[in-house]
Amino acid sequence: MKNHILTMGAAILLLGGSARAEIKVTVDHRENSDATSSFKFKNVPAPAKDDAAAKASFTVVDGEQDPAGGDVTKLNDGKLPSEEDEPAENFFFNAGTEGGRLKVSFDEAITIKQINTYSWHPSTRGPQVYKVYGSDGAAEGFNAKPKPGTDPEKCGWKLIAKVDTRPKGGENGGQYGVSITDSDGPVGKYRYLLFDMSRTETDDDFGNTFYSEIDVIEQK
Repeated sequence: MKNHILTMGAAILLLGGSARAEIKVTVDHRENSDATSSFKFKNVPAPAKDDAAAKASFTVVDGEQDPAGGDVTKLNDGKLPSEEDEPAENFFFNAGTEGGRLKVSFDEAITIKQINTYSWHPSTRGPQVYKVYGSDGAAEGFNAKPKPGTDPEKCGWKLIAKVDTRPKGGENGGQYGVSITDSDGPVGKYRYLLFDMSRTETDDDFGNTFYSEIDVIEQK
């Protein structure tokens, strides 16, 4: 099995305290020839069916769903595409657009241990490029649906991590798994997550990632 692994670290100031903890973004990549429907990686957990995201609500805050793909329920239904180019089993933003924003809402604030995202495509729609923010919804002036041009950090959201899995060389296609964790405990306690997703390239209209699943693992 061919795995390409990248770990990125960034010091993030935790809300409500002066201690600093390190957010880790671990990326695994399997080439198309070695990818399977089980989405098994070396350093990133396989997708879960009973994670906190399975019971959460996914909504498009901004952007257009591509009519050729599945709707946002594909991101937390626990079902995975069986092949590398299966549009109906993935969620992706419309062709020719810059991407969009997704919100994940839980019934109450939960302590998050991991945020894991998965994608699969034979070409440039395989890599993942996004920022993820968290909020408990209690901040003054909280904006639950910040549109492009509105900085989430200025309306009650906290930046958790930046993700960019595009390789510096070679083929972009394949299967990607991303795991966001904290070196010193939970990622944070949030009721909402906001994914600000960008397309991977501008050479043509088909640069929006085929997202297969988003998992949120709660720390019990």
